[in-house]
Amino acid sequence: MAETNLNGLRVAILVTNGFEEDELVKPRKALDDAGAQTSVVAPKSGQVQAMQHDEKSIKVDVDQTFDKADPNDFDAVLLPGGALNADALRVVPKAQEFVEAFDDAGKPIAVICHAPWLLISAGLMRDRNIASYYTIQDDIRNAGGRWHDEEVVRDANWVSSRQPSDIPAFNKEMLALFSERKTRGQSA
Repeated sequence: MAETNLNGLRVAILVTNGFEEDELVKPRKALDDAGAQTSVVAPKSGQVQAMQHDEKSIKVDVDQTFDKADPNDFDAVLLPGGALNADALRVVPKAQEFVEAFDDAGKPIAVICHAPWLLISAGLMRDRNIASYYTIQDDIRNAGGRWHDEEVVRDANWVSSRQPSDIPAFNKEMLALFSERKTRGQSA
């Protein structure tokens, strides 16, 4: 596979406490290795607590808070999962506004596991195809989306996966989607 060059691409990673460690750390490493500039955006400053399933693990530094982060300053967004994270983040109005602005602008959104809850709460799910953790398939369908039990699903400016075991396929498609965005942005 050819190496992806995302030099200069600015990626917001939207999380709060309780995110699934591998769903932030591994995609972020893939993005950083490709040259992207990643920033963790959260409701509060300081650090956010990661989980490995139901056990606390590492803490990650917050780079910006939602009250200071401007969607126009970013080219792409990554939404890691984790049930606690996704359930808390979905009710943060500024997080909803952030993903709404991204989707309205056609900017790429990469989402995994429980993270589609934010897209549902932001009213963005209607007529979209998406993969997620199987326990939220009814939420996706009830919001007008089409749930797929697949390793990775691309739908316009979205790429999605079900769970941590899908991360290799997720990272490959996320990098491809973000690279397409970078190429379009340079030619605009």
